[in-house]
Amino acid sequence: MNNSALPKASERWLSLFGIFAIATSLRATFTGIAPLLGDIRSVFGLTTAETGLLTTLPLLAFALASPLAARLVRHIGMERSLCAALVLICIGITLRSAGRESQLWAGTFIIGCGIALGNVLLPAIIKRDFPGHVARLTGAYSLTMGVAAAVGSALMVPIASAGFGWRGALLALSFFPLLALLLWLGRLRSRSATGLAAASVAQGRTLWRSPLAWQVTLFLGLNSLIYYVVVGWLPAILVSHGMNAAQAGSLHGLMQLATAAPGLFIGLLLARLKDQRGIAALVALLCGVSVIGLWLLPGLAALWVTLFGFGSGATMILGLTFIGLRAGTAHQVAALSGMAQSVGYLLAACGPPAIGKLHDASHGWGLALALIALITLVMAWAGACAGRNRELTPEPHTT
Repeated sequence: MNNSALPKASERWLSLFGIFAIATSLRATFTGIAPLLGDIRSVFGLTTAETGLLTTLPLLAFALASPLAARLVRHIGMERSLCAALVLICIGITLRSAGRESQLWAGTFIIGCGIALGNVLLPAIIKRDFPGHVARLTGAYSLTMGVAAAVGSALMVPIASAGFGWRGALLALSFFPLLALLLWLGRLRSRSATGLAAASVAQGRTLWRSPLAWQVTLFLGLNSLIYYVVVGWLPAILVSHGMNAAQAGSLHGLMQLATAAPGLFIGLLLARLKDQRGIAALVALLCGVSVIGLWLLPGLAALWVTLFGFGSGATMILGLTFIGLRAGTAHQVAALSGMAQSVGYLLAACGPPAIGKLHDASHGWGLALALIALITLVMAWAGACAGRNRELTPEPHTT
């Protein structure tokens, strides 16, 4: 009997709606703060580096919490673990909007912990419930994340300007996890708390010694570094070129929308490709070209942010798809997802504050953007390696 398949069509649809609803909470609740960083910085008197830490703290939470996801699933099951992730995000949003600086930092970290659990577990539940549709569903839920993030970013400044302030605008982001929680509770009732069987310790050690696992990790991690640097500092970069906060916020939203665009077709394309080396290198290099364009031709910022969003979104979908395709079972997906996102986000966490310090030292954004472009070359190499048609070593059998 195949326990990975859902027994009823109604449960399959409920699972799909739950997956997409959770996806809306995994980016918008974090990236929505970027258009409001100027207001938050002025209220609390934060330095540039401290402001960058607001975008870095969730990444540290991602790195710390990601390895814990598989353990949580073994104790309370997949469905309850995802509910716990949504509850954490809701609590974090409430704290972050409460008004004190200490609550701002604590809430931001808690949001990161909740997002980390969702980031790790969604690929695993797709592999468990829809093993024949990994690429398509990865593209679909990535599209959902991008659309939600674009809506959230575009609405932050208007909501704040409408009299709600930055606190009210950030609190409005709780709509996404609350809606997801309502839908996922129905999923929890329709299926007993099932989870992944405990992956063996030997399997975890094998992953950490696997070149393929490290190539997937590096590809996804470098994209995270680049993406979160740009998503965190893009409004400041655009303002430095003469735009006002509203214009910068709109372009920030455009970039988020562009990250969603590859989800419309890349999953279908990947489902037809046995080898993803060429497309992985291409989309990584697209990020580099757009960053150079933003540096040298800022007057075409709308074009560059669109290209960057498209390239980064496609890279993210590829990285998440690699986790599903290179792993043979849901056990391996959870283990590889935890490894890739823990190491990747720890790497990404270094980005925003480092770029902030580089900006302060060089009194401009040119050197920082040039460094980001160089990193995309390494990302292209990692993608070409991870895109080869092969799988991780099979899990050792346990009794």
